Amino acid sequence: MIETEHLGKRYGKFDAVADLTLKVAPGQVLALLGPNGAGKTTTMRMLAGFLMPDAGCARVCGHDVVAEPLQARRSLGYLPEGAPSYGELSVAEFLAFAARVRGLTGIPGRRRLDDMIERLQLQPVLGQTIETLSKGYRRRVCLAQALLHDPRALILDEPTDGLDPNQQREVHALIRGMARDRAIIVSTHTLGEVRAACNRVAILAGGRLRVEGTPAELERMSRYHHAVSFRAPASALARELLGRLPEVAAVEVDPVDGRVTVFPRAGQEIFHAVVKLLEEQRVRVDELQLERGRLEEVFRRVTDAADLARAA
Repeated sequence: MIETEHLGKRYGKFDAVADLTLKVAPGQVLALLGPNGAGKTTTMRMLAGFLMPDAGCARVCGHDVVAEPLQARRSLGYLPEGAPSYGELSVAEFLAFAARVRGLTGIPGRRRLDDMIERLQLQPVLGQTIETLSKGYRRRVCLAQALLHDPRALILDEPTDGLDPNQQREVHALIRGMARDRAIIVSTHTLGEVRAACNRVAILAGGRLRVEGTPAELERMSRYHHAVSFRAPASALARELLGRLPEVAAVEVDPVDGRVTVFPRAGQEIFHAVVKLLEEQRVRVDELQLERGRLEEVFRRVTDAADLARAA
């Protein structure tokens, strides 16, 4: 439903996006991650028809965004960065205008409008002008306009920015519910949002796609995948003995909280061996945990490597 092939955008000698190929199928919520300047917003603006690509192509529900711009936009709901809107309009006026623009009229249009107002809890501010709203309410108003026409494809740039934790959970649940038969791209800086709402991840850096997969696949790329961590009283002997296990690559102690992490060699399972040694040494431990991997560490490693390559 959302597709790019060798998509590119250049500003002078600078490649904002280069050779980007992505596919988002129905039922997929793709988290688009990357540091500032990675090309996320430029990619989304090209998909939404706000920027013309310099290379490659992009399609929304089979419609080329350059050759068939109106058909592509009819199929797309777009929440831009910063949630821009018309500040002098009231919330009710703005949403009614958005509904008319989308061709939502009569009783069906009114029902759809009421449904979005209720789902995003906008009743308390319907009479307020948008310029007087909090950042969180502005975000919710613009999310409502993106969903009004029940689009098959969605592009959401920081959809929970400015929302409190309860509102964030509600938006995450809304995204998961909509994803059953839609393709959704979510740009975010919050890795917790990836776990809460997304089932695929693409990391951009330097305008290029660096890695893509499910959250679990990316976690398996982490050096923390299948590591064992725990808290225990200082025991240099136990740490030394753990480091001698043939399956263990390294043992590290967090200097701040004293948490011990035992890292496995590639492809090795160390949990039972670590637990056995700790029991034999009678080390009393708290919060013993088998790590599944850390997206934060994968993100940092992938983007740092991209920055080094770009500098070179």
